[in-house]
Amino acid sequence: MEIPIYTVDAFTRVPFEGNPAAICLVSPEHDLSEVQMQRIAAEMKLSETVFLRNKEKNGSFLKGNQFHIRWFTPTNEVNLCGHATLATAAVLYNELGNPSSSVTFDSLSGELVVSKDGNGFVMNFPLNETVSQDKADYSKLLDLIISSECIEAVEYSPNTKKLLVRLTDNMTRNQLESLRPDISSMVDAVATGKVKGVIVTLRGSRENGAVSLEGEMYDFVSRYFAPWNGIPEDPVTGSAHTVLAHYWGKVLCKKDLFARQCSQRGGDVRMRVLEGDRVDLIGQAVTVLKGSLLL
Repeated sequence: MEIPIYTVDAFTRVPFEGNPAAICLVSPEHDLSEVQMQRIAAEMKLSETVFLRNKEKNGSFLKGNQFHIRWFTPTNEVNLCGHATLATAAVLYNELGNPSSSVTFDSLSGELVVSKDGNGFVMNFPLNETVSQDKADYSKLLDLIISSECIEAVEYSPNTKKLLVRLTDNMTRNQLESLRPDISSMVDAVATGKVKGVIVTLRGSRENGAVSLEGEMYDFVSRYFAPWNGIPEDPVTGSAHTVLAHYWGKVLCKKDLFARQCSQRGGDVRMRVLEGDRVDLIGQAVTVLKGSLLL
């Protein structure tokens, strides 16, 4: 069995930044089991490996616009992954020359529509609301990340099981980037299954260093930790920005947002909050590897 496979860096314009994902194009003759998909994802050792199939019986990756998509981390399947969806669209459009005005991915999170926008891509995702939390309820986990006096607010996204930790406005981007959480202890701190990832975020300003290389101020900056899914720190996380867009859109009273995920690789994400609890995530991607997976 020979399956086309690509590695794509998402939410970046240059190789070796952003968040890498592996994209496997699975034809009807490729009868992959869930066990095989999980083993492939573990072999790839990237935060996400995509398995893409045509939804239409005689569909084509070259011309079709309806697909089934599944995302696997090295340890388990997840319901939604933004950067890997962006990477998949980049393969269809940039590598295969698909002429469709948009493509639709049928997923565990429903239908996801992606269209090309100049040099980038627009992904239409569910907007995931957050609910205010008492930080004392998560003290064991929060103490592994930062001292309590540096935390402005704690919110929880039930749909994604992500905990959002907002830092106080007197913190700086450099301080956020310098955080060294005790990631190895985080899973045991919340072992109930309620939390699957932690977003640490800071309001952007020119004074705190939240400015792009081009001089544009970020509305907010963040980092994301997901050891519950086998990902100590994710470089750039689309699904986290479906949560962040809801929170910061409400706080800042803005529909259009610009953000930076401040991991070591780092990446920029633009968001457009829409009616009907939807959000457009806008970003670029670059292919760094293509070949065949031999099974």
